Amino acid sequence: MDLQLGGKTVLITGGSKGIGKASAEVFADEGANVILVARTQADLEATAAGIRARRQVNVRTIVADLTNDAAVRKMAAEAGDIDILVNNAGAIPPGDVLSVDDERWRAAWDLKVFGYISLCRVVYAAMKAKRAGVIVNVIGAAGEKYPTNYIAGATGNASLYAFTRALGRGAPADGLRVVAISPGPVETDRLVMLRRAEAQEKFGDPERWRELTSSMPYGRAATPREIGNAVAFMASPASAYTNATIVTIDGGG
Repeated sequence: MDLQLGGKTVLITGGSKGIGKASAEVFADEGANVILVARTQADLEATAAGIRARRQVNVRTIVADLTNDAAVRKMAAEAGDIDILVNNAGAIPPGDVLSVDDERWRAAWDLKVFGYISLCRVVYAAMKAKRAGVIVNVIGAAGEKYPTNYIAGATGNASLYAFTRALGRGAPADGLRVVAISPGPVETDRLVMLRRAEAQEKFGDPERWRELTSSMPYGRAATPREIGNAVAFMASPASAYTNATIVTIDGGG
């Protein structure tokens, strides 16, 4: 299917690894130009080089720590005009209400929750001025499943669910769309690292980490590419009537 993304400019936060990287590859495969944003220059350049090697599209990188509004605005100004925003940066720590202290909780939300909101505020205004654009928030299924041992993430993701739907409700009047993808477990480097540590603790062998995913639907976590495909489709004209919607991708688990 041609997603009609050729020539579009896509800004992806957390674009150097995992879902962000996979999304960038899908957009590039569809002919879109990509702007990758992350904290680490080396990781950004490695991802950018890989995309340039596979597709003749424009790939830019911006190093930014999007934990405060000033940094968000500076990055957005550097990025310039974009057609699609993919909010993807951020990882909220696990733990229950007694084990995640205020400092860790607030630091995580500064990036994953307030970072999304701040960047949407800036980008939405620019998109509204030209009456064209799509925002895709990559959130997480904890926002609807409420695990006690991931309370900071569950609460933050639930707030982004509400934010996406509320922002999206008004988007048609401005000629825009706002949607979200909400993945369950995804086989990113971070998930593998955590599962390897868990397997070491449980089995005494980190190489047995895949046994910890056997109870998931289809016996595995999602791949980053599967999530990236959904991000690109939701952002594309092929899904032009989809708005204020959150698509959960967790295998039905």
